[in-house]
Formats: sequence, C-alpha cells, structure tokens
Amino acid sequence: MENEIVKYLSKYISLSEELTNILVESSIIKSFKKGTILLREGEISNESYLVLKGCLRSYLLRDGEEKTLEFYTEEQPVAPINYGKGIPSEYYMECIEDSLLTVNTPEHENEMFRKYPQFESICRIMSEIFMATYQESLVTYKLTTPEERYLNLLKTRPDLIQRVPQYQLASYLGVKPESLSRIKKRLSKK
Repeated sequence: MENEIVKYLSKYISLSEELTNILVESSIIKSFKKGTILLREGEISNESYLVLKGCLRSYLLRDGEEKTLEFYTEEQPVAPINYGKGIPSEYYMECIEDSLLTVNTPEHENEMFRKYPQFESICRIMSEIFMATYQESLVTYKLTTPEERYLNLLKTRPDLIQRVPQYQLASYLGVKPESLSRIKKRLSKK
C-alpha cells in the first residue's frame, strides 16, 4: 500500500527516488474497521489521513439528527477543520467501510518538514488541491437544487451510490430520505 501513497503524490509533484524511499519508510499506515469513530465532537483533532482504501464520513449531530458533511474515499486527504490547533472538534469522523489510511500528526509532519524541506511543497500543493475541491463543492451545493446535486453526485462520484447508505446520501444532499427516493423515482421516469 505504500506504493499507493507514491502513486497519489506523483500525480501532483515529481518525486525523486530518494524522496520516494523516504515517503515509503516514513508513512504510518493503519487499518480501521467499519464503524470506527476516528474523531468525536468535543475531541481535539491531532490526526490527518489519506484514504488508501475504504470510505470515511464526517457529520454533525444537530437536534439528535446526523447531518453528513462529506465522504472521503480512495486517494482523498482528510484533514479535520481544527487539525493540530488544539480546538475541540464540532463534528464526528467515522469509517463507514473497513479502511486503510495513512495517519499523520502535527509532530510527525513537523519532523518531516525539518528533515526534508521538500515535504512542505508537497503539503502545500495538496492543501491547494483540497481547498479548490472544497470550494467547488460548496459553490455547487449553494447554487443547485437537490435534484441537481444528486445528478452531479451521479456524474462526479457514482461510487458513493453503491457504497453509502441512502439516509447518509440524503443528508449529504441536504434532503430527507423520502425526498431522495422521490428524486430518484422522478429521474427514472425521464
């Protein structure tokens, strides 16, 4: 699985053989079972991840109801909002499939930056990509109807339809499960 990290990063930056070896040797890879809660509301977030295999979900609890914020699948970085800042989290992060993740901590990252300055460039590039994706997602959500959001999901992340429970997909799209069923039924008739 170490090769997955190199393959992912190679999409964004040229890696020397030395840097590739350092990445493989220094990566912390852990397996997590489906249902594992990686972060709870009120906990301090001291870990970030790269999904090598599996699916994670971030969500809030509001008035006893789960509100899905995001799904993270293969080759997606996961950095909780308050990662490394010592501020309690406002949301949960859970594995909704058995997952294989790289695990980073601020201490590990700082050590890597100190030893290998080129890692700062890699992290900056990854942060820029992550932010652009997040901003695009936010704009799409704000400017589209639930039906348009569902169609966009089918186009951009069709794997989620089979991997994620319908009630979580509905929450992610900002609708109730019954509304998602009506949207799907209406679209099937077109």
